[in-house]
Amino acid sequence: MEMKEAAAAAAAAGPDPNARESHGAARSGDCDEADSDLISRLPDDALGTIVSLLPTKDGGRTQALSRRWRHLWRSAPLNIEVRSPASPQHPSSVPPSAVPNIISQHPGPARRFSFRCRGAGDLYAQTERWFASRALANLQELDIGYEYPSARISHPLSQSAFRSASTLLVAKIKDCSFPDAVSRSMNFPLLNQLTLDCVSISGDAFHGLLSGCHALGWRAYPCSKFMLLVASMAPKLEIFGPFSPDLCQLPVFQGMGPVSSANSISTVKVLALGCHSYRLNAVLDILRWFPCLGKLYVTFGMQKQNLPHYDRPHPMECLQTHLKEVVLKYFNGYEQHIDFARFFVLNAKVVNKIEFHVREDHYSNEFVARQHTLFEAENRASPDAQFEFRKTCGSIDYHVSKHIHDLSVADPFADRVDA
Repeated sequence: MEMKEAAAAAAAAGPDPNARESHGAARSGDCDEADSDLISRLPDDALGTIVSLLPTKDGGRTQALSRRWRHLWRSAPLNIEVRSPASPQHPSSVPPSAVPNIISQHPGPARRFSFRCRGAGDLYAQTERWFASRALANLQELDIGYEYPSARISHPLSQSAFRSASTLLVAKIKDCSFPDAVSRSMNFPLLNQLTLDCVSISGDAFHGLLSGCHALGWRAYPCSKFMLLVASMAPKLEIFGPFSPDLCQLPVFQGMGPVSSANSISTVKVLALGCHSYRLNAVLDILRWFPCLGKLYVTFGMQKQNLPHYDRPHPMECLQTHLKEVVLKYFNGYEQHIDFARFFVLNAKVVNKIEFHVREDHYSNEFVARQHTLFEAENRASPDAQFEFRKTCGSIDYHVSKHIHDLSVADPFADRVDA
């Protein structure tokens, strides 16, 4: 199945302009092997794209398919996925001990390098040697993450990790500390997706990193304390989140000044907020930055919170003219949840739909009927507002992590049947 999916992706992408000259269809010596194999009849540049889209082990195994495929792995852009320790959920990944052999046999270039380490162990010296190799000199996708099951430890990011800064399209960094020298004075002319998840980085280094991102695209998912700063420096941004409102209380935001037409983020149309322990006021303070917001997601925490109520008026442009849809995830009918719902029912003047995702163990017809009364549905500010209740189960926003970097998905925060 993976081979067929990769073939379809290769066909859709068309020929690779950087690929080596194609040998054309199957050579005469291979006709006996390729008569019943339509994929092998594709030109080398298309087959090379297929191989580069496969996981590490699967790409290497294509050499055993036939003589037609033997040379392709070494000429196709490399796709390396490294896991430490090995994981049954990622059977096609390779251990760190296999990387030196792979990059010594493959001359490059590499399309993607993914490295995830879970548990203790210092692999810093090894990663430095890997990034210094010719095979990893022109990466398009970089994914580095250190995961620790108990204490949160910030592992230093390799000094050579951004050696491919000029060619990177996607960068995802998790649980790492950034040495100042890594991101200062670097240029990322092609980078259009950036994810920073639980990273430690100085303000100067972060400014240097963002100032070098000239093509940072229309989505941002950095789970770091600088998220509003990221949004304000990405002029094409349309989809933003997930973001925790309480982070705006951090000192980094105190110097940003009041929201105005000059510094608001008017390009963002879809916003996702994680509201696990914060009051409505904090969420409304965030909404003021997004005057043209059309769709809002709020994911509640799983536990009941006893927090202050909304206590002051918040005139906001998005509530008056743009906000058409609100989705309240893990809505369990707690008092805080009702406050959220009531505010948007009574103040969102052009909203078409407010959607409530309710855990199965809370959901009932009686529950739904009671909510309409509690959030004062009869006093809705928008006469077109409809209220939809849906059952939900599973981990919070699993589908978001699954679709978050798929640019073919118009809205990665929307629930899907296959999520």
